[in-house]
Amino acid sequence: MKSWINFLVLMTSIASTSTLLASGSIETGNGQMLPVTHAKWKAECSSCHTLYHPNLLPEKSWNKIMAGLDQHFGENASLDAITRDEITRFLALHSAEKSDNRRAQHINQSISASDVPIRITQTRYFMSKHDEISASTFKRKSIGSTANCIACHQGAEKGNFSESQVKIPR
Repeated sequence: MKSWINFLVLMTSIASTSTLLASGSIETGNGQMLPVTHAKWKAECSSCHTLYHPNLLPEKSWNKIMAGLDQHFGENASLDAITRDEITRFLALHSAEKSDNRRAQHINQSISASDVPIRITQTRYFMSKHDEISASTFKRKSIGSTANCIACHQGAEKGNFSESQVKIPR
């Protein structure tokens, strides 16, 4: 009987882990952002721009972004309804307010209840973390804009925004 119970506990653990991995889980117990593992999100969004980690905006922002894909920052990024809804659910599930990550929590706290930013760079948290960087630095050819996170944060697509890893290109 004891071996049967041990077997059930083991199988439940394996099934739970598999479910988390399949769902695109991006959190660890210690609050570190992990690389995005959701295949459709990664394929659709990275085909045009840097992958922005879901922890970087609250659910209300992701919902607004996904509802306006026909006018996505001047481009038509429309998706079929099934893909759009699946990606929206993924972003909502891993949004800033649902994360135990310290940065995600600070981002979420920096956004007023009535504000729905569609750019990470519009959050008070982002502005406070980048206030010492001049506008001319962001305009360098090697950076391009504040939206090009990976120019300075090489680990951005993997959720690594550690200040010790920042390298501002010339």
